Amino acid sequence: MSACPVAATAPTALADAPLPVLGHDVRVPLVTGGEVPYAALDYAASAPALRRVWDDVAAYAPYYGSVHRGAGYLSQLSTDLFESSRADVAAFLGCRPADQVVFTRSTTDSLNLLAAVVPAGTRVFVFETEHHASLLPWERREDVEVTYLDAPRTPGQAVRTLEEALAAREPYGPALVCVTGASNVTGELWPVRELAAAAHAHGARIVLDAAQLAPHHPVDVTELDVDWVAFSGHKLYAPFGAGVLAGRADWLQAGEPYLAGGGASRKVARRDGGGVDVEWHDTAARHEAGSPNVIGVYAIAAACKALTEAGFERLVEREQRLVEAVRAGLAEVPGVKVLSLFGDDAPRVGVISFVVEGWNSSHFAAALSAEYGIGVRDGLFCAHPLVRTLLGDESGEPGECGAPEAGPSLNALRVSFGAGTPDEHVERFVTAVGELVRDGARWSYRTEAGRCVPV
Repeated sequence: MSACPVAATAPTALADAPLPVLGHDVRVPLVTGGEVPYAALDYAASAPALRRVWDDVAAYAPYYGSVHRGAGYLSQLSTDLFESSRADVAAFLGCRPADQVVFTRSTTDSLNLLAAVVPAGTRVFVFETEHHASLLPWERREDVEVTYLDAPRTPGQAVRTLEEALAAREPYGPALVCVTGASNVTGELWPVRELAAAAHAHGARIVLDAAQLAPHHPVDVTELDVDWVAFSGHKLYAPFGAGVLAGRADWLQAGEPYLAGGGASRKVARRDGGGVDVEWHDTAARHEAGSPNVIGVYAIAAACKALTEAGFERLVEREQRLVEAVRAGLAEVPGVKVLSLFGDDAPRVGVISFVVEGWNSSHFAAALSAEYGIGVRDGLFCAHPLVRTLLGDESGEPGECGAPEAGPSLNALRVSFGAGTPDEHVERFVTAVGELVRDGARWSYRTEAGRCVPV
């Protein structure tokens, strides 16, 4: 059955942004009076929805029905749309013919799924620089051993560190390497292809956390030669609660279903003497029990199409111009230190973290929001070991809001942007940082429930 008549409407062009997003015209109040268009510069946490994604979902919504569950027209149509979205995502990722695309809730959910199905006795190797989604799932398995690798200071050192750790492992059994494609703290690109080659040379497999890479760069599973890739829709301009785990099928087919329930089971029969016998699917459905999130899945597929049609080469070129503008602007402000593992010349996506001498990071972020209408992130970004490594001796216990004499903050600030970011948002951010450092905040702030808020 063909899909419903879903067609994206032609969006109104947004100056400077190649892919229009929802919310670009939202105005927010300032504590100093008046309103300004909100500058959403926290894409690394959740990117705004693409207008294309929103329009495609809105066009499908009247046709929404149960997936894989019904004989009715809308159910059949929704099932067709769900499965065609799986094919679209596979094409976006350059998956191999035998790969499976499993739909999950997020990158975190995807990596927890993989952690649940790795064979007993697997050795997992993960750098301490990973996001918690990549860092934490593996130790929940008592029959899996985890090796944490020190933070490398160059891409070459990352490859050498991995090679040495893999070569030294005993006993020589199944092994898995988990690595990010782009850091959610520094934005720096990791040498994924080289790490994959090192893993395979030592009989290990590799999973790529592409949560921060996929929205900014093409991710081709075949070209990178990774075994699995995981990412979230909400970072790919599709904030409807879905994620992806795509890659080799054998461990997925051999592992116990991630959730037990309808959809994952092919056949269930009463067992003589009590209990039930279950025959599980060996397709992606094995790990997709329950009613699928067809809206979220279709939103991801729509985002994949939009990014592909826009052309990553064009998007990357424009984003690099914004990265250079932010870095150059911050370099002109006294007391601002940009955090980096690999150095100033390392290629990176639109994610930049920094600290400001004499400022509590929460205070600075609050002032950017309340006085300039700019939304950034402050904290440890769910990558505590990495941020503390980068802060080094400068880290300490966070002081009270508005009290820089309490000492340096344990936290950092992060600005992040992408294909929906207008130039004006970046320009306003750079200007605001300079003014806050030079003139100080124009308003009073207090600590409330652990956050800095205007009085």
